[in-house]
Amino acid sequence: MLKRSTILNKEKVDTLAIGSFDGIHRGHLELIRRLGDNGALFVVDKDQANLTPGVKRSQYTGYPCMFYHFLKVKNLSGAEFVTLLKKEFVNLKKIVVGYDFCFGHKRSCHTDDLKAFFDGEVEIVPAFTYKGVAIHSSTIRTFLKEGKLEEANRFLGREYAIVGDAISGQGIGEKKLVPTLNLKVMEYLIPKEGVYATRTRVGNVVYDSVSFIGHRLSTDNTFAIETHIIDATIEGKPQNVGLIFVKYLRNNQKFENLDALKEQIKEDMAQAKSVLGSCKLYLSDFL
Repeated sequence: MLKRSTILNKEKVDTLAIGSFDGIHRGHLELIRRLGDNGALFVVDKDQANLTPGVKRSQYTGYPCMFYHFLKVKNLSGAEFVTLLKKEFVNLKKIVVGYDFCFGHKRSCHTDDLKAFFDGEVEIVPAFTYKGVAIHSSTIRTFLKEGKLEEANRFLGREYAIVGDAISGQGIGEKKLVPTLNLKVMEYLIPKEGVYATRTRVGNVVYDSVSFIGHRLSTDNTFAIETHIIDATIEGKPQNVGLIFVKYLRNNQKFENLDALKEQIKEDMAQAKSVLGSCKLYLSDFL
């Protein structure tokens, strides 16, 4: 995707796309490609774990973002909301929204009201569907929580990715199982507990990996996000580690002892290597 300056200069903005833009999925891209050279995103943000947190949205789309928390706008009438937009962007000439866009107090206003309140151009983008199902962030969230990774990735138009920092783990992995990077992840929505074929970015290098998300049922029952780099060794605790989710392999389960767990991990690694060997390397702009 073409990259532009992501620094917001409100006086230059003449076109706005409005929405939450959580996930920057295939439906969002239909709005974004209509922005032109002087466009920006007006992001209504909420306190929730995101598919695409904060400035990652701007980094990926190549357009500047203006973030307004939902609590700041939820009590505005439809007319007051449009007045806010015109005040913030004095040269605003065009607004782009999705077909189901709602605004104003208690979501009382719709696209026809936007056309009535705004004296410039309003472009309504029709639903973008996959196999007859409209693409929404809420649907992608449900897919990820249910372990339906293939469906989530198809709706996103990319492989789902999260970012975290390496932290200290139990110390069991390297001594008795396999070495792992244990990650602390903030802001991102965490997929269903289980084991995944993944790719892991450390610094500027992307490695094949197998990753675990969930409560360590066979040891301390603590929730963890762990990734094992396949056929490579990572020294230290790197900052800003990215996980790219390629395929859901199996559910989280409890093993009778560490030897049984280790044998299962070997099977997971072999399956992950097979999956990743048949998949094109995907370097996510979200990492």
